[in-house]
Amino acid sequence: MNLKFCLLSIFLGCACGMTWMNAAIIVDRMFSDGMVLQREQSVPIWGTADAGDAITVAFREQSKKATAGKDGKWMIKLDALKLGAAGKLTVSGKANKLEFKDVLVGEVWVGSGQSNMAGGAGGYAKRDTDLAKIIAEGPYQKIRLYAGSAWKVADEASMPRFSAIHLSFGYALQQELKVPVGLMVGAVGGTPSGRWLSEEMAADDAELSKKFKAANSYSLSDYVNDREAFMKEWQTKVAKAKAEGKRPPRGPARIGDLYARHIEYMVPYGIRGVLWDQGESKTQIPGVPDQYVVMNALITGWRKVWGQGDFHFLHVQKPSGGVCPWNPENPVNRGAKAFSPNLPAKHFDKPNSLAYHLDHVRMGTLKNAPLVTAFDLGTGVHPSNKAGYGKRACRVALGSVYGHKIAISGPVYKSHKVEGKKIRVSFDHVGKGLAFRHAKALQGFEIAGPDGKWQWAEATIDGESVVLSHPDVSKPVNAQYAFSNNPSYANFYNKDGLPGLTFTTVKWER
Repeated sequence: MNLKFCLLSIFLGCACGMTWMNAAIIVDRMFSDGMVLQREQSVPIWGTADAGDAITVAFREQSKKATAGKDGKWMIKLDALKLGAAGKLTVSGKANKLEFKDVLVGEVWVGSGQSNMAGGAGGYAKRDTDLAKIIAEGPYQKIRLYAGSAWKVADEASMPRFSAIHLSFGYALQQELKVPVGLMVGAVGGTPSGRWLSEEMAADDAELSKKFKAANSYSLSDYVNDREAFMKEWQTKVAKAKAEGKRPPRGPARIGDLYARHIEYMVPYGIRGVLWDQGESKTQIPGVPDQYVVMNALITGWRKVWGQGDFHFLHVQKPSGGVCPWNPENPVNRGAKAFSPNLPAKHFDKPNSLAYHLDHVRMGTLKNAPLVTAFDLGTGVHPSNKAGYGKRACRVALGSVYGHKIAISGPVYKSHKVEGKKIRVSFDHVGKGLAFRHAKALQGFEIAGPDGKWQWAEATIDGESVVLSHPDVSKPVNAQYAFSNNPSYANFYNKDGLPGLTFTTVKWER
């Protein structure tokens, strides 16, 4: 064999990918130096290699083996891990050995949603002095951030670009638990909930599929197949709106596109739970306006694909997008309006128009899905008090996930009973007791008789109940609290300092 033929053979072998050689082991992009592995549960490690290749993953005292399948994919699950010093994780096979340094074990949380989750800490720090302080006092070796490429220590370079609310949450959590915290984010501004669950998740949910079909005479599969028709119709409406100088309407949600792009790649990385901040854009699924229904399907679906049980899914309350009754003695938002002692003359008697608020309260009834009460934390669509939101979310996590004996919610409507000319409303989550703030009397409650005309009620706290009355309502039927788009007048709390949640006893249909 001459030299030319040998060189040609080598060249052709290279051009063909040299399939006669062992392919290098590749681990998923979720794994890098500085990562945080979830403690107290099995930890999946996965990637690709040659079909049939023997893979070994070693960390601390553990050494686990697996064989790559016909498709080259492999997964190894480490036994539940305990806290300890940073260590080295190795992945080895025939072709190569990978080493990941500075690997921590602690608490891992996913942050997702729309702009209030996506917004960077650097921008919000200009208006939030507490958040600015968090960034200035870094780096934090026990807080690691992941935003799609590699794990990074929370420092002056990584923190400003990371989610403001998720960073604040993780910082507060690490300060309280004194353990490493890993934070991952998949969030996009202006996005509806319908884009954050896969088509399969939507199809698996009986209530969502039923509502969709009833509203549109379409099955879910029909909607997916005829998506282009929906998009053309939307484009026509956009063109018409622009021609008339009006704001263009949002298009129908493309079910699953954001889930596939920003969440699916994380699955099944070991996590403790999810912090969700979304709601302003609602569902945007034609015929399914009910945020509660979509979020129920989303939460159920995420838990199913992750395969880690009913992990906690904390979701931030969307109170109004308007004015919230924050404490004027401790302002948290520039330009925000403080608590108003003056009750508005107009009563809101159309529950359908405000069902948006109630959906979030209802979501708090889902299993392991507590509401992060935010009624008192600021105002506007993008509240600047991200450190306050993160701290509040941390409180909810401590009480609902980590077993701390603290209140995690303000008073939540439980039941009501007519007592002569009065209505007694009972509450859950009374904590240390019911209370009111900012004024000399409890206000924000309304009462109505058979005629449906609302009156501002005289409200008195009686144990775990509030008793309502009005001289012009002799036969009370219904009651409600803070049921408006701008309830700056509402001042109902528990003694733990958490605000009461909006409610109405009026039954409504969408």
